[in-house]
Amino acid sequence: MRPTLALIALLALPLAAPLAAQEAPRVITVTGEGRIEAAPDLATLTAGVQSEALTAAPALAATSQAMQAVFDALAAAGIAPADMQTSQLSIDPVWAEDGSGRIRGYSASNLVTIRVRDVARLGAVIDAASAAGANRVFGIGFELAEPRAQADAARERAVADARAKAELLAKAAGVTLGPVLSIREGGEPAPGPMFARAEMADAAAPVAQGVVGIDARVEIVYGLD
Repeated sequence: MRPTLALIALLALPLAAPLAAQEAPRVITVTGEGRIEAAPDLATLTAGVQSEALTAAPALAATSQAMQAVFDALAAAGIAPADMQTSQLSIDPVWAEDGSGRIRGYSASNLVTIRVRDVARLGAVIDAASAAGANRVFGIGFELAEPRAQADAARERAVADARAKAELLAKAAGVTLGPVLSIREGGEPAPGPMFARAEMADAAAPVAQGVVGIDARVEIVYGLD
């Protein structure tokens, strides 16, 4: 009984492989990409004050006094309290440059991150902060306050791009494109603003806002008829 069953199983194995191969789905997998560019409507920057003194307390006092003037100037320029957030407050020793390892003083720094909701006024905001005593301004960036609509449009372009690729490949291979079997979204955000526009005319400190790009990427699996 057992040898007979073993022989039947061995005879069945060669037949199983072709059947499995015939049942494998006929599919095509493509990747689509889409990109939308739009003028930014939100700007961010970091500004603040750095002061030095022989000891820590005077350095911190000078920085705090100057920083309060910067806060007042930003408020007068139309920046709401919710759009100003302290990002760094530090006191560090300043070492002598002669290699002696001697501390020649202390440096106090106070930085604030600012959101400017009227991008056209970014240059004026920078001027106001600088005039009030801010001696450090950096980290200017642009973005969209509500990017959902642009992100959805980028997704639509990515799907259309994937469809076009799939149709081209199917035609070249002499097969007929079937239904969508699966869709997977992936990819990375756009790498920041693309500076391509003119400087703002009404800003004393000229700033080029450029455009912000939003990318979308999808992977779609189509069946083949």
